[in-house]
Amino acid sequence: MLDFNQFEIVSFDCYGTLIDWESGILPVLKHLLSNREIDFSDDGTLELFAEYESELENQNNDYIKYREVLQQIVQKIGQKFNFEPTETESGTEINCLVDSLKNWQPFPDTVAALSALKQKYKLAVISNIDDDLFAGTAKHLKVEFDWLITAEQVRSYKPSTRNFEIALETMGIAPEKLLHVAQSVYHDIVPAKALGISTVWVNRRHDKTGFGATMPASSKPDLEVPDLKTLIEAIDFATHL
Repeated sequence: MLDFNQFEIVSFDCYGTLIDWESGILPVLKHLLSNREIDFSDDGTLELFAEYESELENQNNDYIKYREVLQQIVQKIGQKFNFEPTETESGTEINCLVDSLKNWQPFPDTVAALSALKQKYKLAVISNIDDDLFAGTAKHLKVEFDWLITAEQVRSYKPSTRNFEIALETMGIAPEKLLHVAQSVYHDIVPAKALGISTVWVNRRHDKTGFGATMPASSKPDLEVPDLKTLIEAIDFATHL
């Protein structure tokens, strides 16, 4: 059992953990396909996103901004289904994911959980995102984070351990004082554990099959919860004994 009193900082992955990114990604890509009368499954669409995102983020350490990752995902989907993203009066299809990101919403338990944790810990975000794109998300989270560590700042993407190494260095903290909370085993649990950071896996897809918008991976987190509400209850119970 985790000793929640040992931690000074709780860090989060953002998209998929705090923000319901699959509910943001899916309608955008399904609309892109349905405009061409292409019928493709929801699971298949999310798995394509995961495959292309991973490929683009890990191309021989040649860093590109996340905005470009999202644009190139759309291009790759067009190539797979033999169409070219178009420009319309309402915007370019190549930017459909980029433009939608600021409207991706938090999970129902996110804001209350962050507010509760802020009373006890310092909070950080370690995210595969650009600074300006996160700024559009920050207003939905309604909490002041003590640190924001983005892929743009680090110039690499999780699951690289570099993102966590830079985070620890920036926060000036030993690994055992940090608790990292994330939905993606692939992006977060595996590299965080490799550095001796305690991890909580928020299994947001506990009632669904497959890995959705993240690549398959296997690792044993220190704690698994279905949502952040359950995590808060576990912390409250453990710290008030």
